[in-house]
Amino acid sequence: MSALTFLGVLNLSHNNFKGKIPSGTQLQGFANLSYVGNPKLYGPPLTKICPQDEKPPNEEQTREEDEDGNFEVQSWFCMGLGIGFATSFLAVLIAVFFNERFRHAYFRCLSQFYHMVTQKFNSIS
Repeated sequence: MSALTFLGVLNLSHNNFKGKIPSGTQLQGFANLSYVGNPKLYGPPLTKICPQDEKPPNEEQTREEDEDGNFEVQSWFCMGLGIGFATSFLAVLIAVFFNERFRHAYFRCLSQFYHMVTQKFNSIS
């Protein structure tokens, strides 16, 4: 059947076929709907992957995005960003809690910013 080359339309649906659709034949040129109802049929043009073609994901392949090792560089960069943000956030919090002059200047700046934003919104509406 795989040697046929003159078919224009072929409907093999609901026949309980099993196995892989032969490669390099006209059978791969038909639409997915031609094979509906054959749950044990696999291979192109169907989206079901052949069991022998399935490989368990390799741990190294899932960690590396490409061969250059950019994933490792990106992970260190992201970790550095997180540590830098946490350090600067804690520095500001410590300065606000323990330095009275900085605390007053900080809240005065926030108050001025709040008044500036509310004035802009009031002038728009």
